Amino acid sequence: MFAVSIKGVLSNPERQILLLRNERDEWELPGGRIEMGETPQERLAREFDEELGLQVITLSTALFEVIPGRHMFLACYRCALAGNYAPRLSDEHQAWQVFAPDRLPHALPWPYREAIACMLTS
Repeated sequence: MFAVSIKGVLSNPERQILLLRNERDEWELPGGRIEMGETPQERLAREFDEELGLQVITLSTALFEVIPGRHMFLACYRCALAGNYAPRLSDEHQAWQVFAPDRLPHALPWPYREAIACMLTS
């Protein structure tokens, strides 16, 4: 059995990608593990609200399998703002920052890089 993680790719008005730094000092996309009884879209909207205080809608998806020590399916959705762009950080992460798509941080795992590239080219 494996967990399913739902993540979102969101760019700000300047087309920079929003990332969060986790406790392992890695950058990641906003989101979290899906729970029974909720849709991926509901989970992602809740995670963006909880982690950043942003309202988003999901537009499309790409599916990735991540296997660094554990099995997990990672579903990434392209997101669009449904409100104002004014991120505020929750206590789940160390920082948030935006990056130009061609200047993503080194400590960003490859599945997130692939999701961002996929979302930007489709």
